[in-house]
Amino acid sequence: MTALLGIAFVSTAAFAPLPAHSPGCAFANLPPLQEAQAQDMKLWPNSAPIEAHEKEVHLTNIRQLTFGGQNAEAYWNLDGTKITYQTKQPGFPDEQIFTMNADGSGKRLVSTGKGRCTCSYFTPDGRYIYFSSTHELNEGPQAPVDMSKGYVWKVNPQFRLYRSRPDGSGLTQILARDGYIAETTIAPDGSYMTFTGSFDGDLEIYRASLDGSKVVRLTSEPGYDGGPFVSWDGKHIVYRRDLIESKEELDDYKELLRQHMVRPSKLEIWIMDADGKNKRQVTKLGCASFAPFLHPDGKRIIFCSNYGDGRGREFDLYMINVDGTGLKQITFTGEFDGFPMFTRDGKKLIFASNRNGKVRGETNLFTADWVD
Repeated sequence: MTALLGIAFVSTAAFAPLPAHSPGCAFANLPPLQEAQAQDMKLWPNSAPIEAHEKEVHLTNIRQLTFGGQNAEAYWNLDGTKITYQTKQPGFPDEQIFTMNADGSGKRLVSTGKGRCTCSYFTPDGRYIYFSSTHELNEGPQAPVDMSKGYVWKVNPQFRLYRSRPDGSGLTQILARDGYIAETTIAPDGSYMTFTGSFDGDLEIYRASLDGSKVVRLTSEPGYDGGPFVSWDGKHIVYRRDLIESKEELDDYKELLRQHMVRPSKLEIWIMDADGKNKRQVTKLGCASFAPFLHPDGKRIIFCSNYGDGRGREFDLYMINVDGTGLKQITFTGEFDGFPMFTRDGKKLIFASNRNGKVRGETNLFTADWVD
């Protein structure tokens, strides 16, 4: 899952912990540039009220939680009191993992401040945060994506899966394979995690125990299967899939994947049982739909899509029934709204958006009360 557009195993020896960068302190022992930016972030307000678009009838009490840079993939902890997210800020080489309280206070660096990080998620007991990072193989930024290939996403083979305590201490590598490992989410009872990997020669969805053992592959069809999210009852996994429909599409997909890229112009939303059975296509929109999350009632999926924009540039939130009926647009602001997640009680939604940005393309995080 690369920031903004979803892009989001075997166990390592003895779970050996790596050196911690900031035990017990939000921004301790950072290089000067990173320390300066961290202090600037501490000057942000905790949150600020934002007016909803007149058509956004399902959203009230919208509050902005971040105020600059690129912020995305923000996910609740089990009881809806904490948020983990990734952010790209001046002074850091690339996206890093932070946490904050549900009201926007207490922003804290979790990752090392090095490399590129993505796809963070709390364990149900709140003791750990899982995320992918390149910091061991590359402390600098991710290499720019070759846009001469068209609109493509990078699936970085330098990502490894880690966990740390919420204060950044106790950093431990969980999974490392020869290929992309990211897009991890965790079942609410802690019985398994699910993630995307490229190490079997295709982009597939897997599940495993939280210690990285008992890895099981859940998908097997050619094409990008990814972005899995576990339902709040732990019984289902929703995900995005690139349905390959011709030899030309398959050849293009394989060649791009060889170069660690995918073309996300045609992604549909799917759902399956937690063991990989009963796979069902939900959307048939013929565009880029991703970041699905199952409403706690188990009957509806909220997701991000550029459906309805002939240029493919505006992404909004949509909701659809699990049987593919009842498609409804939720957000209406220009450019980008994405990465939605409901709290376990279904009363609050968090999402990323370009709305109210100080500069074009700035992406911030927002919460809203959900109105059915």
